[in-house]
Amino acid sequence: MRYILMSFALFGIWLLWSGHYTLDHMLVLAMGVLSCAFVVYLSHRLAIVDEEGHPIHLAGRLVLYIPWLLWAIVKANIDIAKRILNPQMPIDPLVVRVKATQKTDLCRVIFANSITLTPGTVSLDLDGEDIVVHALTREAADDVQSGDMNRRVTALER
Repeated sequence: MRYILMSFALFGIWLLWSGHYTLDHMLVLAMGVLSCAFVVYLSHRLAIVDEEGHPIHLAGRLVLYIPWLLWAIVKANIDIAKRILNPQMPIDPLVVRVKATQKTDLCRVIFANSITLTPGTVSLDLDGEDIVVHALTREAADDVQSGDMNRRVTALER
């Protein structure tokens, strides 16, 4: 199943990048299909397609997580913009340590990357279950430590 989905994904990307969508270019389309099939064959022979490299098991739950993450990014952008435009608003940089409750390395990396994607916070180190986070404000640090993002990423594993 993983290889079939990988084939469709590769061919879809190839179609987008090639710009050949009609049967007038039959040879080009055939070469695209063959090249995608060859890449899938090589991936199978090299045994490089696994849950971590091609995480299709997360796809259904990511549909719910990505909009929430985008909204968190928008809110953090607004907060940072307010602090830049209003010098009276405090910027109090600090480093905090957050406990990641995810079981897999993949979801811990998703959690750390989500922290970094949110303006005002950067994941500095991922050490086992701990993530060291630099936050521009106390509020940003409190948001990371509140555990809402942590719970949502952990829910991806279920």
